[in-house]
Amino acid sequence: MDIFAYYLTGFIMVPVIIFSMICQAKVNSNFRKYGRIPNSRSLTGAQAAAELLRLNGVTDVGITMIPGKLTDNYNPSTKMISLSSAVYNSNSIAAVGIACHEAGHACQHAQGYVPLKIRNFIIPVTRFGSNLGIPLAIIGMIFSYRPLLFAGIILYSVVAVFQLLTLPVEFNASKRALNTISQNGFLIGEEYNGAKKVLTAAALTYVAALASSLATLLRLLLLSERRR
Repeated sequence: MDIFAYYLTGFIMVPVIIFSMICQAKVNSNFRKYGRIPNSRSLTGAQAAAELLRLNGVTDVGITMIPGKLTDNYNPSTKMISLSSAVYNSNSIAAVGIACHEAGHACQHAQGYVPLKIRNFIIPVTRFGSNLGIPLAIIGMIFSYRPLLFAGIILYSVVAVFQLLTLPVEFNASKRALNTISQNGFLIGEEYNGAKKVLTAAALTYVAALASSLATLLRLLLLSERRR
């Protein structure tokens, strides 16, 4: 009966799913719009990222191009900024904003930004919790074994903590990017506003991810109460 209750409590996820879809649509629409408009300085994404690193005194981080769309990332273990082909060679407003955001992560790493250090520290546990938390909780419900149910809840709660820590990391990286863009004239006027819209939309997807993990955790907690 409890496994049916698990699916019944899925109503909690409905507004979260709708919010996530809206956020993703906003990301795609802003990227399409500002990915077609070149910036007045003709800076490419790779050039903008390199300049941001130079201005912040970061000299040991590489920049490379990877396939895909919106696959841009910074890997602290290799000290490498990976920019998608739509960003690396593009001189669009969106490309500059996204590239500078990833360079902002590199600056966080170089300067020992505490939320980033904590988030990176719990990544292995987060992966474990993401893969096993819900399955263990469901098995615990099926067999009415509370220790297993609570083990799953505890494991999955680490995922929620990770998503919570992700918010200041992402917002701070965007703030660093936009400050550098503005103060050093990478983009001017409406160009800057366009980059801000792209990064703000992207940041909301992390808010949606946190909402999703919290809603899932709430479902598990509600079901654990049914077992009392």
